[in-house]
Amino acid sequence: MKSLIRLMVVFGVFVALVACSNGNNSEGSKGETVVIEHELGETEVQVNPEKVVVFDFGTLDTLDKLGIEVTAVPQGNIPSYLDKYESDDYENVGSLKEPDFEKIAQIDPDLIIISGRQSEMYDELQELGDTIYLGIDTNRYMDSFKENLGVIGEIFEKESEIKDELADIEQTIEQVQTKAEEAAEEALIILANDDKISAYGPKSRFGIIHDVFGIPAIDENIEVSTHGMNISFEHVEKEDPDILYVVDRSAAIGEESSAKQIVENKLTERTKAYQNNRIYYLNPDYWYLSGGGLISVSEMAKEIEESLN
Repeated sequence: MKSLIRLMVVFGVFVALVACSNGNNSEGSKGETVVIEHELGETEVQVNPEKVVVFDFGTLDTLDKLGIEVTAVPQGNIPSYLDKYESDDYENVGSLKEPDFEKIAQIDPDLIIISGRQSEMYDELQELGDTIYLGIDTNRYMDSFKENLGVIGEIFEKESEIKDELADIEQTIEQVQTKAEEAAEEALIILANDDKISAYGPKSRFGIIHDVFGIPAIDENIEVSTHGMNISFEHVEKEDPDILYVVDRSAAIGEESSAKQIVENKLTERTKAYQNNRIYYLNPDYWYLSGGGLISVSEMAKEIEESLN
């Protein structure tokens, strides 16, 4: 009888050890990770994270294009083509400049993706979940864009899909560059904000027009600034661009669009851009809110291509 009891005890311990061992193996295989180097540091990230919080609309654009689900976004000022993320299917984590830290903590995310507006809060966000920075470096737009796509491909195992999408974008860009070279026209880019305008040149927020798409800048000395260099319409008249590209900030942030009424005045009427019907109002969803995404960069290239037809 004692032998039987001993045998049962040994068998019980064996079963417990096997169960424990299986549990450990399951936990170990679940958590494959990759180390991501980014502008703000180095972060070890889970592959195919389940709960993803995205604070960069360009990245959200890319994830949407690739069919990757996210858990939460800041629901204010979402680009209209991404308005599905305003629904109750997604958690609202505040605004781009004011994240809801309490809500993020409740979500307990596996990954948080940020860009410039949240960079100063990186340390705080890192405490709530693995955080990476995927903002666009406008000094090297396409290299930065491709690097960000590489990170997304590695984390979500979408390298093949990204390669195909990128090939299509690069083909469109080559077409734009050819047309720009043939046209040999100089452009000025302005941001219309209420009754004020600011100019953007090479290496700036909208400098992809010059640096990547190949359209020469009418003014190479525009100061690089997030908000652009303040200029007057007298300056626009003096520069007299062949093409005038306009980004309407009011429309981008949900206010009534007034750019056309502001821009097309007696001074700009004297420019070649006005006289030749070459003033183009760019889609602010892509240009102001969500640059650096698979969808937005593709659409930006197409808009500029159409302006050269």
